[in-house]
Amino acid sequence: MTTAIEVHNVSKEFVLRHTRSIKEAFVWFVKGRKGDLSEKFFALKDVSLEIKQGESVALLGLNGSGKSTLLKQISGVMLPDSGTVGTRGRVAGLIEVGAGFHPDLSGRDNVFLNGAILGMSEAEIHEKFDSIVEFSEIGQFIDTEVKFYSSGMYLRLAFSVAVHTDPEVFLVDEILAVGDEPFQKKCLAKIRELADEGKTLVVVSHDLDLVARICERGVLLERGKVVMDAPVADVVARMRR
Repeated sequence: MTTAIEVHNVSKEFVLRHTRSIKEAFVWFVKGRKGDLSEKFFALKDVSLEIKQGESVALLGLNGSGKSTLLKQISGVMLPDSGTVGTRGRVAGLIEVGAGFHPDLSGRDNVFLNGAILGMSEAEIHEKFDSIVEFSEIGQFIDTEVKFYSSGMYLRLAFSVAVHTDPEVFLVDEILAVGDEPFQKKCLAKIRELADEGKTLVVVSHDLDLVARICERGVLLERGKVVMDAPVADVVARMRR
């Protein structure tokens, strides 16, 4: 089976800036700026992962475990400090609500902008435009600047553009929590449809029932490391414990 995503020895470090009192900062300055006012931590540490074409994988773990950081590495939104990430085919999805949207442009303009960012040609976007708007249920607001959209409207349009790119790899990060229940169900039905078509899915969610329904495999992260990679039911059971 073809490999869709390959993550090899990926590490990502962040610097936390701590706010200190004026007295502490003065002492630090007087001592010749010895000691760091910031703290470093590894969001990912030497993570390796291979996902085959057509697999549906849930990235699970507590807050701060590195799930969203790993998804951003796969999407190309963020680059690793060390290691490599490779993907095969068109990658699309929802990493952050409205990512790639420009607030001063209309919904219509943002469909063309976001579609182009996700690798669609102008002809493709023209061809799918009516379907994108219909799925999003934005309707009369399509020519309104998106800075006036609610987060739910943002989600509808962003999700609709992403699924209409016909991606080989589809990534979803937690944002199905935004929006009303009927639209969430519509999104889930579309995600299942992509899975049935043999697309590769990678989902980050705290909703264990949801991931158990739409994913086959679970990858559990703790403090930036993979600690379990097994059928999703087994990983969900460990999470519940």
